Amino acid sequence: MTGSAAPSSFRLAYVPGVTPAKWVRIWNERFPDVPLTLHAATAAEAPELLRDGGADAGFVRLPVDREFFSAIPLYTEATVVVVPKDHVISAVDEVTMDDLADEVVFHPLDDVLGWERPPGRPGFERPATTADAVELVAANVGLLVVPQSLARLHHRKDLTYRTLADAPQSSVALSWPQEATTDLVEDFIGVVRGRTVNSTRGRTTSQAPEAKEQPRRKRPESGGGAARGRAGGGAGRRGTAGGAKGGKGGDRRGGKPRRRS
Repeated sequence: MTGSAAPSSFRLAYVPGVTPAKWVRIWNERFPDVPLTLHAATAAEAPELLRDGGADAGFVRLPVDREFFSAIPLYTEATVVVVPKDHVISAVDEVTMDDLADEVVFHPLDDVLGWERPPGRPGFERPATTADAVELVAANVGLLVVPQSLARLHHRKDLTYRTLADAPQSSVALSWPQEATTDLVEDFIGVVRGRTVNSTRGRTTSQAPEAKEQPRRKRPESGGGAARGRAGGGAGRRGTAGGAKGGKGGDRRGGKPRRRS
């Protein structure tokens, strides 16, 4: 870990479809003296933003250059096909790429699925953005395949989506430049991984509580001897008591005979 002077804030990039609100809330609760600032970036822009020092870490879509970046994969999204609500596909829960063979399927320039060959028939043009492609689907001139989070991000009342079972999927990761693994980056890794405030892994604002020293018990001078001595003493006392009784009985039996009158 490379230590450095703490900046005035922690700068976090995130790509469309990622909702960082939960982690931002935890950061603000745990590190109130270090404001977290958000920087929205496209999937293509986010790695360059991190590389150029415009953000300390970011939620990005894989793959990234692992020679330069560290990355912690977080989750993999389902892939869906976005269709008009009255489209025949809306009547089923799941389709395959073969089901799209006769459909026009738009392939926007900001696509994040990394197709070898997109399904269906190509559109009359490649839309510049996913948002533009959604508008074309709403115009009922074709379909669109995207990660589920992007379908939700661009939700419209006149559109719906269904799972595309055999399509490539997109994974989201927390990433940062390897050479810029600062204390604040380590802190944010702890937030994302769910570490508690007192976790001993990584840097935290609070140290783990020290274990209280337990009072030492006095050890017997010889192993078990004291206990045996106590037991023996008890037996001896019982023997003495019994002996006293026996002695009295003996006095009655062994005393001088009474004189006969």
